[in-house]
Amino acid sequence: MTERSGQAGDATGGPAPTTPVCYRHPDRGTYVRCTRCDRPICPECMRDASVGHQCPECVSEGRRTVRPARTAFGGGAAGRQGYVTKTLIALNVLVMVLSIVSARSGSAVAGGGLGGLMGNSTPLTDWGAVLGQAVFSDGTIGGVAQGQWYRLVTAMFLHYGVVHLLLNMWALWVLGRTLEAVLGPLRFLALYLIAGLGGNVAVYLFSAPNQPAVGASTAIFGLFAAIFVIMRRLGRDTSAIVPILVINLIFTFTVPGISVAGHLGGLVVGALMALVLAYAPRMRRTAFQTAGGAILLVALLGLVLVRTAALTG
Repeated sequence: MTERSGQAGDATGGPAPTTPVCYRHPDRGTYVRCTRCDRPICPECMRDASVGHQCPECVSEGRRTVRPARTAFGGGAAGRQGYVTKTLIALNVLVMVLSIVSARSGSAVAGGGLGGLMGNSTPLTDWGAVLGQAVFSDGTIGGVAQGQWYRLVTAMFLHYGVVHLLLNMWALWVLGRTLEAVLGPLRFLALYLIAGLGGNVAVYLFSAPNQPAVGASTAIFGLFAAIFVIMRRLGRDTSAIVPILVINLIFTFTVPGISVAGHLGGLVVGALMALVLAYAPRMRRTAFQTAGGAILLVALLGLVLVRTAALTG
């Protein structure tokens, strides 16, 4: 204990009592002590604690030993801010702008510079759409079967027109913030990308090889399935989710031009990934979730290889 001596002697001739001094400021007397280390601390060094006060060193040590808050499924609390959802929306909007620019610079696009706005294809959607195999105008053969696997990813960020984009982004804004808050940023991003990939693989498997498809709706349908699974796992009411999902499925089967395979593929794969995230055993949750996601990815890539062999064999 650091102390400061008083004047030698007192009225009785004995030693004078000493006053404890702050361990960080020896010139300041104090009778307050840190509730953890019991060192004297002055008002400047006091940090409010649940009981009494603590010194700055003990507060810092406590922060290092406290585990960060996690969600019910092992994710980080940062998901409540919706950063991944906002980033995905911004990325889709940016790609839409680039698509419109590519339409203005492409002379072969129907509708000229309005092609990207009005729902026509653009040079960018032609480049990045899911396409099994087709002969292009210059006589070359392209598509996923020809090694253009990037189309299975790029297609989920491209859209045929602004209306197509707005519908998907509204759904992503509504569903994404809820799921990201519950799952955490990384798990939500994995869910989104794997569901979107699953929908695009389904397009490759079950659609005509020369029929292109784009849109974030493959991932969006995966989020619809996931929010149903997650809410059931948490014991929450899902009665409001089912009608919305049914309405979207009706549109899928009745509105011309919608990729049925893409929507159903995203729905199924999104549900499977959500089951992995929601029902992973608590003791080895992260390892189980990682392994489950990896197995889904390997299965999807295996299906791609099988389809490619069938188209090129």
